[in-house]
Amino acid sequence: MRKVIGIGETVLDIIFKNGQPTAAVPGGSTYNAIISLARCGINTTFISEVGDDRVGDEIINFLKENGAKTDYVSRFPQTKSPISLAFLNENNDAEYIFYKDHPNDRLEFECPDVQPDDIILFGSYYAVNPVIRAQVEGLLQKGRDKGAIIYYDVNFRPSHQHEVMKLMPNLLENLDYADFVRGSHEDFAVLYGKNDVDQVYDSEISFYCKHFIYTRGANPVEVRGKNGFKQNYPVPASNQIVSTIGAGDNFNAGFIFGLLKYNITHEVLNQGMSAEQWTEVVNCAQLFSAECCRDIHNYVSVEFGQDIIRNS
Repeated sequence: MRKVIGIGETVLDIIFKNGQPTAAVPGGSTYNAIISLARCGINTTFISEVGDDRVGDEIINFLKENGAKTDYVSRFPQTKSPISLAFLNENNDAEYIFYKDHPNDRLEFECPDVQPDDIILFGSYYAVNPVIRAQVEGLLQKGRDKGAIIYYDVNFRPSHQHEVMKLMPNLLENLDYADFVRGSHEDFAVLYGKNDVDQVYDSEISFYCKHFIYTRGANPVEVRGKNGFKQNYPVPASNQIVSTIGAGDNFNAGFIFGLLKYNITHEVLNQGMSAEQWTEVVNCAQLFSAECCRDIHNYVSVEFGQDIIRNS
């Protein structure tokens, strides 16, 4: 059975609405996607580190409760787990404040078993953080050597804009390792000062990676692929949006679920995905993203996952 290996940060998200805290849930970009995939019956492993505190206990226990493997989650004595405050506005979009000391990041793990066409998910600042670069790159290199499909979610926040030049070599290496690159229009505006999908793809992405997904909130999803393939996919309208926290993370989860469901392998990627295959996989991505937005939590619901399993 193909499996998904995710590597990324962990955080406790404290969510505010109308100035009052309404929920506290374990999170992190890759973490959220791994939880959703595990709830849908996918064999998942998560690589990260947590603090030696009660928040760390909750983050690890939540992974286990949802069926994700935690063998590669490290804990270090006398450390605290990171916290984020997420403030929902009138449109239920979030603004964040993060409490984490990145220079003190540490990551120690032996690479898990990787088989051909397994999927490795990584992204965000974690993917370019110089302090843990050697460990992250070690996993990516093993993934490439073993024939895994590597999915990179750029997710580069404006708070790190002052580090763009310093981090650019790591980002370019990530693009080169990736079989899929997904980013939002905000990511590429911060990194390159560009807002046109073709400009971004042609000048910044296509040399390294041919499969590109460009998201713009409620605007259509744009994809670019091999052999000049390009398409856009309208985002279904919804009046059930409770929170957009985790929407992008669950788009990633749904996209990866689609790669597995429709048996998208390296052989398929080498030939180029068909229009039908792109449509099927993007539909899964949008389904997961919409489901996440229906609740205050960062993942698809348990019930959604059970329905997916029953219908598989």
